[in-house]
Amino acid sequence: MRRPLTYVAALLLVLCITAGAGRDPIWLALNGAQGRKEKEEKRNQGLAQTGAAVGCKALQQVGAASWYGEQYHGKITASGEPFDMYGFTAAHATLPLGTFVRVTNLNNGRTVRVRVNDRGPFVRGRIIDVSYNAARILDFLKNGVQRVLLDYEECQRSDNRTTSQAEDVSANKPLGDRRRW
Repeated sequence: MRRPLTYVAALLLVLCITAGAGRDPIWLALNGAQGRKEKEEKRNQGLAQTGAAVGCKALQQVGAASWYGEQYHGKITASGEPFDMYGFTAAHATLPLGTFVRVTNLNNGRTVRVRVNDRGPFVRGRIIDVSYNAARILDFLKNGVQRVLLDYEECQRSDNRTTSQAEDVSANKPLGDRRRW
């Protein structure tokens, strides 16, 4: 009698451990779905081929942010433009260059809008590097690293290109009630 019970307990343990194995806990869709990009693409395939954005989803990312300033001021970024430490720009590893992102300091609630024009950060565990001026507005110059929330929108176009734009996304508003900055 004990042996079947042991097997059932072991099976339940394995199922519980593997239940969330394929999920990425940092990326969250605001509508509550944590589906992969492929699911979104399949859902959008039947929509009209107009050339405009056919399937947009507001996304958030939570993690550590750092800033960079004077040592890189004037150096060429991944987008080809010189880095301006007094501008409102950022480096992100995967978002398309030119994407606007709203960055919120989770310790004090301060928010700033930045444009991704560089690649990075190159330190494990960090999701974004913001310019000196953005870090000043977010009030983490002295700390150097801060826990932040990124808000932006990713749209799948009918020509299979993905575009991303920041939206003024509030957790208290339904998705249909968003305003552009």
